[in-house]
Amino acid sequence: MSLSPPAAAALGSISAWFNEASAATYAMAAAVTELLTHELAPGSLVTKNDLAGLKALASDFLQLHPYAVGSGATFSSARMSEGQGVLEWWTPAPNGAEKLVFDLDPGGERFYDYEHLPFFSAAERTGEVTIWGPYVDYLGSDEYILTHTAPFEIHGEFAGVAGYDVTVRALEEIFLPALRSIPGHAALLNSSDRVIIGNSGAYLVGERIKAAPSESRIVPLEVPHLGLSMLVPA
Repeated sequence: MSLSPPAAAALGSISAWFNEASAATYAMAAAVTELLTHELAPGSLVTKNDLAGLKALASDFLQLHPYAVGSGATFSSARMSEGQGVLEWWTPAPNGAEKLVFDLDPGGERFYDYEHLPFFSAAERTGEVTIWGPYVDYLGSDEYILTHTAPFEIHGEFAGVAGYDVTVRALEEIFLPALRSIPGHAALLNSSDRVIIGNSGAYLVGERIKAAPSESRIVPLEVPHLGLSMLVPA
């Protein structure tokens, strides 16, 4: 069964946006790979002194991609000389970028165990780009965000992931005109069939669609590795 022209146009434009965003994420990870491979000898562990160039990479990403509310790199604890993870992440600021501070002490009350979160573990497992969310921003902004990452390597060995955060609100500004052109209820879904954006109050952010309602269907987006789909009228 073919899609209505507005639904087909919406799927096409949203797929194109995420494919471009994935390409930018891969490019960010490749830049981190190049930076650290140049800085480190094969087999060396990463020290915090080796990370100085990451701010410039994140600042450039934030400048080139104004939809991003954060960008940077997160490291495998196995590759760090300190023996625990490092999260180098920046947000836009008047001086270019401001570094976020996370509790990365395993004994801390607000320990951020990012290595077990999907944006890290899925990219490590698959070797490909991944996206996680929507979820409420860890630092308490009360914004729903998604984190889009790709793995990077140092001398051919996995060392972490790099990418960016985007708010659901920013994606609404980008996608809602196309979604609202679809006659009937429609929603963008993540790989767990949870709503990222809906074109009406029928579907709420984070709601899981266990099965397509009657007279609706779920159509996969042509975006490799992210598992995105659209719920559209049949």
